[in-house]
Amino acid sequence: MLRIISLNLNGIRSAWSKNLLPWLCLQEASIVCLQELKAQLPDLSPEMLSPDGLHAHYHAAEKKGYSGVGIWARQAPDHVSAGFGVPEFDAEGRYLRADFANLSVISLYLPSGSASPERQAAKFRFLETFLPHLAALRAEGREIVICGDWNIAHHEIDLKNWKSNQKNSGFLPEERAWLSRVIDELGWVDVYRNLYPDAGESAYTWWSNRGQAWAKNVGWRIDYQIATPGIAASARQASVYKDERFSDHAPLSIDYDWRF
Repeated sequence: MLRIISLNLNGIRSAWSKNLLPWLCLQEASIVCLQELKAQLPDLSPEMLSPDGLHAHYHAAEKKGYSGVGIWARQAPDHVSAGFGVPEFDAEGRYLRADFANLSVISLYLPSGSASPERQAAKFRFLETFLPHLAALRAEGREIVICGDWNIAHHEIDLKNWKSNQKNSGFLPEERAWLSRVIDELGWVDVYRNLYPDAGESAYTWWSNRGQAWAKNVGWRIDYQIATPGIAASARQASVYKDERFSDHAPLSIDYDWRF
C-alpha cells in the first residue's frame, strides 16, 4: 500500500508546535506533501530537516514568511525538482516534484486571490500558465499524483455556502471551469471525488478563521490529490482527518494499491 498525505500547514513551525510530527509518525505514510511552509531553510530545526528519518525536501519562497512547499518520503527520491518554469511563481515556492521509479509526486500550492484584486489577477495568470504544464505532465506517460491546496472548490457540493460565494475567489465560475478542463479535457482524476462522489460536509478540508466556521463545519474542499488515471484507479480509500487541528486545513490521506 502507498499512503500519500497532503496538508497545508499554514506555517510549519506553527503546525509543528501543535504535535504534527507525532501524529504523522502514526500514519505510516509513504509520502507527505506539505504546503504553505511560511519559512525558509535556515528557519527549520534539524528535526524538520530530517523528520522521523524521512527524506525531506523543500522549496521555500524568496519572500520570508510566505508560501513554500515540501515533500517528505520514506524512500529517497530518484530526482527532485523545484518550480515549473515560470519565474513569477517559482519565486513564491509553489511547486516541488519528486520522482520515484514509476511514479512522480508533486506538492502544489496555488495562489489565493482573496486578499486583493491584484492577487486574483496573479491567480488567473497562474492558471493560464499552469494548464499547459499539466498537459505536458500528462504527455510524459508517467503516473503522477499532484497533492496540494488548489484554492478552488470545484462544485457546489464542495463548500457549505456555495450560493453566497459565487462571486468570491475560490468559487468563481472561471476558476471552476478551469478545474473542469483539467479533469475533462486533460484527463486528470480528482481521486477523492472519484472514490466518494456524494461526500459533502465530511469532505471539507479548509475552514475560515472567522466566526465559528470550524465549530459549525462551514468549510470548503480545496485540497486535492489529482492523479493520472492509472494510479487513480488503484486508490482504495481516502480520509480527511479532523480529530486534531494542525492548521486551518485538514490532512487529506489517500491509500493506493501501488508499488514503486
